[in-house]
Amino acid sequence: METNSAAPAADWTIPQDWSHYTAEEHRTWDILFERQSALLPGRASETFLKGLDVLKLSKPGIPDFAELSERLMRATGWQVVAVPGLVPDAVFFDHLANRRFVAGNFIRRPDQLDYLQEPDVFHDVFGHVPMLADPVFADFIQLYGQGGQRAMAHDALDKLARLYWYTVEFGLVREDGALRIYGSGIVSSAGESRFALDSDSPNRIGFDLKRVMRTRYRIDDYQQSYFVIPSFDALLKAAVETDFAPLYAELANEPDLEPAEVLSRDLVYNWGTQDHALSKAG
Repeated sequence: METNSAAPAADWTIPQDWSHYTAEEHRTWDILFERQSALLPGRASETFLKGLDVLKLSKPGIPDFAELSERLMRATGWQVVAVPGLVPDAVFFDHLANRRFVAGNFIRRPDQLDYLQEPDVFHDVFGHVPMLADPVFADFIQLYGQGGQRAMAHDALDKLARLYWYTVEFGLVREDGALRIYGSGIVSSAGESRFALDSDSPNRIGFDLKRVMRTRYRIDDYQQSYFVIPSFDALLKAAVETDFAPLYAELANEPDLEPAEVLSRDLVYNWGTQDHALSKAG
């Protein structure tokens, strides 16, 4: 896609400029979509898969945000807005608090199918937006945006970011007695879709809010630990019922945990070998 020359608005939004996507860029979306949609049944949460259908994301080519927002608005009152890339924290939280999901309007090159450092339209739309068609998860994300605004006042953004990372980006959920993926960083990645469920390397640990907010994470490779929520209702309940101000005060006085660390009180679904991380370190 040609670089959009329009300057971002005060809230960092820009026109998606859908008509300027090239045929190659639409093909890149289709390749990624076909690969992931074939891989995810039996791996992804039914909530995610239902969102794909509700939003009609199987239509060929990069989605038009205006059409996508119409369907999403009918489902949960959310909309998708285009941004040129990563946005400041305050802007990001304001959009979420007002049920607007920011999505990059560019897509990776064909030689970047398996890894891209900055989130593109495939990660943002395919990975995130289907979950926003679920009323419970949509409410959780709005609460997260509101919480982010408060966390800035407590100088606790690093702690709150871990909650987003280990749920919205790399979360697992227990459904019908099995573990399923729902985090956008997993469902949009062919490699991590397999690794998160099939590999013996990572830990899979029951979700605990305070424990998650103490845990560092990897930004350069597959995760060394994944946290498993019992349900999306339980995740929303944890966000609603927690008074975060005293929790931030507690966290300030406790040491961070390393990504691979397992505590004696953890509910452990899989105590990982960490072979993947160790092989990279070696």
